[in-house]
Amino acid sequence: MAENPQSNKSNKKALRIVLGIIFLIIFICCCVYIGFNLYDRFVPETEYTDRTVITQDSTDNKTTVENPIDFTTLQQGNSDIYAWIRIEDTKVDYPIVQSPDSDSFYLKHSAEDKSWLSRGAIYTEGSNTKTFLDPVTVVYGHNGYSDTMFTTLHKFEDKEFFDSHEYFYVYLPGRRLTYQVVSAFKYDDRHIMNSFNFYYGSDLQNFQNIVMNPESMLKNVRTQLDTEIDENSKIIVLSTCITGQKTNRYLVCGVLVKDEKTN
Repeated sequence: MAENPQSNKSNKKALRIVLGIIFLIIFICCCVYIGFNLYDRFVPETEYTDRTVITQDSTDNKTTVENPIDFTTLQQGNSDIYAWIRIEDTKVDYPIVQSPDSDSFYLKHSAEDKSWLSRGAIYTEGSNTKTFLDPVTVVYGHNGYSDTMFTTLHKFEDKEFFDSHEYFYVYLPGRRLTYQVVSAFKYDDRHIMNSFNFYYGSDLQNFQNIVMNPESMLKNVRTQLDTEIDENSKIIVLSTCITGQKTNRYLVCGVLVKDEKTN
């Protein structure tokens, strides 16, 4: 039976319409996805601004110091919040969380209410306690989401900034921990807590040697410290990515020099 040219033409036209609709749907979906991610990366942060009260910390003639963090209100929103980190002249001013169920949860979820958030949160993993009394505590945060999370840790690549920003603070309910920045450097992407047994003397010493004298072309190191680093030291490692370098991390390492009670 001969094909009907008119029917053939109609079928082709219908096919073109269907394909056009499919491509239009795909295009719209792609635009929505890209728009959402761009918004999530560059929207100004409004979280937490009403959760802290800025006070002037001072230890003059006091047995305790002020704690500017309202942990009671924060923990009503998310009980996984247990600490707060603040580094002057950076955007690092965030709660620290730890999930009891999944080490990767806060890679893509907000500390404020556990909602999905591509830039995630500042967090520790279950291999660390929540006391900051472990020999080494590793704190993770994303890089590259505008200047949020740990992106501005890269300011420590500048020697002048490194030299002039010697200390940072971690607050817990009832405590303020002061850390002196020992070094900031490029490292590989190994999982630090799984690569070293910090309760084994030689492993701890090896890692402390890395912190004090990193083998990296991109590094800044402070040689004059307020305290000697030894087997009793408490080291904190702030870890983030390096843009365009998937197999490397940027680490800012500090040693605990003061543990104060807060009111």
